Amino acid sequence: MQQSTANLAKAAAAKEPTAEQIAEQKIYRQFGVSDDEYEKICGFMGRKPNYVEIGVFSVMWSEHCSYKNSKPVLRKFPVTGERVLMGPGEGAGIVDIGDNQAVVFKIESHNHPSAVEPFQGAATGVGGIIRDIFSMGARPVAILNSLRFGNLDNDRVKYLFEHVVSGIAGYGNCIGIPTVGGEVNFDESYEGNPLVNAMCVGLIDHDKIQRGVASGIGNPVFYVGPATGRDGIHGATFASEEITEKSEAKRTAVQVGDPFMEKLVLEATLDLINSGIVVGIQDMGAAGLTCSSAEMASKAGNGMELNLDKVPQRETGMTAYEMMLSESQERMLFVVRPEHEEQAKAIFERWDLHCVNVGKVTDDGRLRLIHHGEVVGDMPVAALVDECPVYNKPSKVPAYYEAGASVDTNSYAEITDLNDALRQVLSSPSVASKEWVYNQYDYMVRTSTVVRPGSDAAVVTVPGTRKALAMTTDCNSRYVYLDPEVGGRIAVAEAARNIVCSGAEPLAITDNLNFGSPEKPEIFWQLEKSTDGMAEACRVLNTPVIGGNVSLYNENAKGAIYPTPVVGMVGLVHDIDHLMTQDFKAEGDVIFLLGETKAELGGSELQYAVHGCTEGRPPQLDLETERTLQQAVLGAIQNGLVRSAHDLSEGGLAAAVAESGFGAGLGATVNVETALRPDIALFSESQSRILLTAAPEQADALRAYIVERNVPVQAIGTVGGKELAVSVNGKPAIHQNVKELKAVWKDAIPCRMNA
Repeated sequence: MQQSTANLAKAAAAKEPTAEQIAEQKIYRQFGVSDDEYEKICGFMGRKPNYVEIGVFSVMWSEHCSYKNSKPVLRKFPVTGERVLMGPGEGAGIVDIGDNQAVVFKIESHNHPSAVEPFQGAATGVGGIIRDIFSMGARPVAILNSLRFGNLDNDRVKYLFEHVVSGIAGYGNCIGIPTVGGEVNFDESYEGNPLVNAMCVGLIDHDKIQRGVASGIGNPVFYVGPATGRDGIHGATFASEEITEKSEAKRTAVQVGDPFMEKLVLEATLDLINSGIVVGIQDMGAAGLTCSSAEMASKAGNGMELNLDKVPQRETGMTAYEMMLSESQERMLFVVRPEHEEQAKAIFERWDLHCVNVGKVTDDGRLRLIHHGEVVGDMPVAALVDECPVYNKPSKVPAYYEAGASVDTNSYAEITDLNDALRQVLSSPSVASKEWVYNQYDYMVRTSTVVRPGSDAAVVTVPGTRKALAMTTDCNSRYVYLDPEVGGRIAVAEAARNIVCSGAEPLAITDNLNFGSPEKPEIFWQLEKSTDGMAEACRVLNTPVIGGNVSLYNENAKGAIYPTPVVGMVGLVHDIDHLMTQDFKAEGDVIFLLGETKAELGGSELQYAVHGCTEGRPPQLDLETERTLQQAVLGAIQNGLVRSAHDLSEGGLAAAVAESGFGAGLGATVNVETALRPDIALFSESQSRILLTAAPEQADALRAYIVERNVPVQAIGTVGGKELAVSVNGKPAIHQNVKELKAVWKDAIPCRMNA
């Protein structure tokens, strides 16, 4: 039987084009390798690469693995800080939270796979980000996501939405990690190219931190997890090209997940790490065995030899090319010393998992592949990992951006029926309740979730302490589209504002930069400018970037998606007594509006839902003003002066007041004194604004605390009753029954899904 399998493999390999054919027929172009890149590869090799080698180079030099088009902009980000224990470059970033503990987190995309196979695309996106966390030695404690879809009136969009959510739920619920929060937004620009960004957060003790490094010449290299199949081959390359009508044929590039297997691998890996014998460990994510082996060797300045005959295979006749490029899920690669080999095997045997010695660390700096006793690949590790060309793409200001400067978003006819406007905004899918989504998730498993999905940020406790972690994902892509630099600033600032409104100190961010094709100068300009804004905000707000992901080539038949640099942020609640939510707490509480409201409707939900367009310029943001506001609010919360806190974002003041009442079914009487038109005053999305409530006996103290810190503040009303009554300059503007208004907000997505 072994001879038969070997013959099948050799027969399959014989059908592969020769090195000469690859060069003459330019077959490498099919793998996304340009002519110039092919010549560079030949230079590094000293010869023409064979089929296995060009496949390995193609995935390692893809945008998904090498960041060859985005490295110039990623270098702008601040990546260090007094709390940062590990920044970009490993599976996930790590931030100190005191008491020898740290939080580990990262966000990654699975956009292209989810566009053609939404259930498995989303599920394996969750599985991959979980492995990034536990490969660092951390126990995963929470999952979040950031999702973007087209218009829900489109049947294909409904299908993608339903199956992406099912995939996230199916994987996360089975593995026993709560899915605690995130965001879901809808816009026509995402039709045909949804965004599925998954974030995972874990906890670790400082002395358990691991790195993906293959050090120690002669040390054995172990493969752990299920057998390798043909699923996910060239997944990294697939993620580095535009989606077209032909993409449907690339379902084989989408991996298939098994959350029950992942649970076993997770527990066994943590057991291995706790044993103290691990030299280096990394998950087989993008590019599978290729990326993990090459990167681990590169980080140590070593080489690696792999015997592919020993790789567990679930399909017969697999070639070296297929094994190296497969992205079969739930697999890990680790290195131990020879004397610990039997101990490592015993740990994985207890969990009934493959644990196979497939190679060794070498001192020659080469990735050498052996199949059926023959060397089928021999490549310099440095060329694979460190020598990929980096491109400074041309940049051009888009015509739409220049035209936007002349748009007066305040010249729209005044809206007189503000009750109807509020209902339209609250029923818009991007603002409406996401309960239809998060009710499919198990967000209470492990019983550490103390603030559930639906508030400004989710919060999970840190076991054995009075601390907790607040977490959120945020990005208003309409703002970024209208002004990428300002929109980038706002994405970071809003995430931090949500963290502060939960009673936490913002710590750091992980980002997922979702853009169109960098080959288009207008798209690269969006990428440049948005990262400029994000980097500036991170510096001012002291939230360094500790890792992330870039997803380019997100395009459909109509063009690029809106630029969507998603920010995942984690904050530290120093004492659970400081926990805060957005819901009104008691009748008679005084409502305060902090910050200044300006006439800013560009990119707003009112502009989109009522006026039917997205144009002009987004709200402006002064980062010093934002920092002052956040410090004042966090201090007020920590001093026990605040009952509820809710940041003003999509839908402005009117939406924020309404949403604050939905939790407890409480109404409010509000009057806003302003020089602005009522519709602008209530629906403007000016930045650096937060809604606070205080008990009547603490209202004066809260106001004095905020005023002392030079933050604009006005008492605008009181909590009470079952009606929301909003006036502007004493004149009634909105009057709605809270229960009825909540139904509009809550039923918007289910009604569209069932239409």
